Amino acid sequence: MFLEAVLYALSGFFMKFSDDALDQKDNTLLGVASGLLCVAGIGYLAVNFSDAATIFLAILLGTVLSAKVDKIGHMVTLIVFLVILFIWGIPTIGIITLAICTLAAWLDEVGNDRESFEGKKILETFFNYRCALKITVLILSILGGLPLTSQIPGLNFFQPVTFIYFMLFDLAYELAGLKFDRIYHGLQGIYRVFS
Repeated sequence: MFLEAVLYALSGFFMKFSDDALDQKDNTLLGVASGLLCVAGIGYLAVNFSDAATIFLAILLGTVLSAKVDKIGHMVTLIVFLVILFIWGIPTIGIITLAICTLAAWLDEVGNDRESFEGKKILETFFNYRCALKITVLILSILGGLPLTSQIPGLNFFQPVTFIYFMLFDLAYELAGLKFDRIYHGLQGIYRVFS
C-alpha cells in the first residue's frame, strides 16, 4: 500500500518533469531520463495492479489519440512502457472500463489545449486540471466501494483507495509543474559544477 502510494506520486512527478523538459526546454536527454523514471514506476504498477494498468493505459491511449506523442522523448518512453507490458504482462482489466477512462483522458488532453475555452472560467479550470479523468476514477472508486458488482461484462470498478493513489499522482504532477523551473535551473547549476 505504501509502495503503491509512493510510486503513483513519483510517477506523476517524473511524468510532468519529463513533459516540461521536452516541451519547454527542448532537453531530450533530461526528458528521456525523467520519462524512464516515470515509466519504471507506472510499469511496476501496471504489471501488478489492474486499476493502475487501466488508468495508465488510458492515459497512454488518450495521449496518443490526441496526437500529444510528438517528440522523440515521448516515443522512447512510450515504447519502453509497451515493452514492459509485453514482457511482464498486465492483470485482467475491463475493456469497457478502459474505454471510459481513455475517453476521459482524451477529453482532458484535447480540452487542455483549446484556446476557445480561455476566459470561460469553469471550462478553463476543468480542463487545465484535467478533471475528466479524475471524476471518472472517483466514480469508479466509489462504485468499487459499494456492496454491488457490475452486471456488465468488461465494466470493472476500482478499489476505493485507487482514487487516493490517483490524487497523489496528480498532486505530484502539479507540484512538478510548479517547481519545474527552479529544479531545472538547480540541475543546470550542478551540471556546471561537475563539468
